[in-house]
Amino acid sequence: MLNKNKSPQEFLDNSELVYTADEITVAIEQVVQQIVSDLANSKPIIICVMTGGLYFLGRLLPKLSFPLELDYVHATRYQHHLTGNQVEWIKRPPDLTGRTVLVVDDILDEGVTLAAVKAECLAAGAAIVKMAVLVEKENGYLKTVKSDYVGLIVPNRFVFGCGMDIEGWWRNMPQIVALKDNN
Repeated sequence: MLNKNKSPQEFLDNSELVYTADEITVAIEQVVQQIVSDLANSKPIIICVMTGGLYFLGRLLPKLSFPLELDYVHATRYQHHLTGNQVEWIKRPPDLTGRTVLVVDDILDEGVTLAAVKAECLAAGAAIVKMAVLVEKENGYLKTVKSDYVGLIVPNRFVFGCGMDIEGWWRNMPQIVALKDNN
């Protein structure tokens, strides 16, 4: 569990830069090009994984110049902890019968949450489920799901910014930082 006695500024002061806003913009442009190349003719439904996926989705949507639909799921494992627990569902996917689905999230860590989202999308009838994440954590784990589109690789540390939070703070930060320590 994170230290609840720390202020948002203390978390920021105990972090160091991983990626600048400019580096993130370049990575997002590359992901957009891949998505457009793969999905432009499929009329997909994009499913945002709340709440972390909002930032990345907001950066992607204006650049996707093809017809698409939009919805969201809300599944979480962290609940303000440094490590994940069991997947908790707040909103599951809608009927996706026969659809191509692009799931958008902030981070692929161990892959447990994204694997659960993918399974739920397939159970809801999706024909194809693709995954896009802003960052993938280089943690040495055998992940339970693979992302089709990855913007950047981050170190095996607690990272925040660009949709990823620390104690609910700093999702709005345009750069990605990592805690110097987990206290």
